[in-house]
Amino acid sequence: MSQLPDRVWTDADWDRIQRGYRARDMDEKWNVFVEGDVLFMHRSWTGRGVYEVSFAPAPEAGRGRRIASAVVEADGKRSRSRGDEFDCLMMELVISAIVLGEPAAELRTRLAELTAQAGGRSDLPSGVVEHSALGLRSES
Repeated sequence: MSQLPDRVWTDADWDRIQRGYRARDMDEKWNVFVEGDVLFMHRSWTGRGVYEVSFAPAPEAGRGRRIASAVVEADGKRSRSRGDEFDCLMMELVISAIVLGEPAAELRTRLAELTAQAGGRSDLPSGVVEHSALGLRSES
């Protein structure tokens, strides 16, 4: 991927990310696990890998980790990519909202905007977009 999130995750965040996340029911869309420094994001229903995210120490921040590189499934039959901006946002949102349980309001808003732009629609409630893409219910 040519576009990566700028965020530096703290050491505490990285400890939590390493524990991963397993979907608890059919409404949840992601299973996330770590092997070494690589985070894998798989769709929960199919088990198909969508993202592989390599983390590295962030010496410029003094502590923590950042995403050093990432790949996204390119086979359109296995996963539907909507471009680097969308994939970059989706990676960060899965990590922030699903794995870490953060509100991630700005990321959620941006997901709704990108989805509306891609579909030529502005009338979809953000909760519908979030549930469809992430398996999250709206925080509102």
